Amino acid sequence: MRAPATATILAVSLLLAATAHAQAPQSFRVISPVFGQLVSFAMPSNFSVVFENTKGVHYIREAVLKGETPERWTEMITVTGEKGMTLTPGSSPEKFAGSIASGFKSACPDSFAARPLGATTFGRFEGFVAVIGCGRVDSGPTRHSETALLVTLKGTSDYYTIQWAERGPETDEPPVNDDRWQARLRALSPIELCPIVAGEAAPYPSCTSKS
Repeated sequence: MRAPATATILAVSLLLAATAHAQAPQSFRVISPVFGQLVSFAMPSNFSVVFENTKGVHYIREAVLKGETPERWTEMITVTGEKGMTLTPGSSPEKFAGSIASGFKSACPDSFAARPLGATTFGRFEGFVAVIGCGRVDSGPTRHSETALLVTLKGTSDYYTIQWAERGPETDEPPVNDDRWQARLRALSPIELCPIVAGEAAPYPSCTSKS
């Protein structure tokens, strides 16, 4: 069992009432320093952080639906950081997304599917959005499908991802074309990268004032 996350993220303020469904959870602005920048997005209030770790140039934080665990979950929102990756020759948000998709595909070569949603920008930072999925995965307590909305961002010096994954019954065709992935991208918005201001502490007013 991995250790629970430390308190590096902060639910600053209620951002929005969900519009897709009357019963959808509300979302809260979360802002956390990850290497060289602050990563900010809206996280549904029915998720809670269950794991966080920094190892060398790699950062990861995982949140699952309340009541679920890092081992047994149906939905997970993951934030990652790769320190100094912008210095890698030829790097781009699309290529970074492709490398993550390749890792997915290696786990399920016979049931892999992907749908690029395209290049975009988050503020002044380049990004790329895609949906990737495995129809059959053997990790976890039972064989299952796993599909994820993948957002990659090129920061000032580091690369970041925000991923919203969902597990379901095993299938030959993971649901990468489902409309809910666009809805989840909207639910995570606004997604922003902000500079870390020396001496500034949570709730990071230099970042919250941008919205």
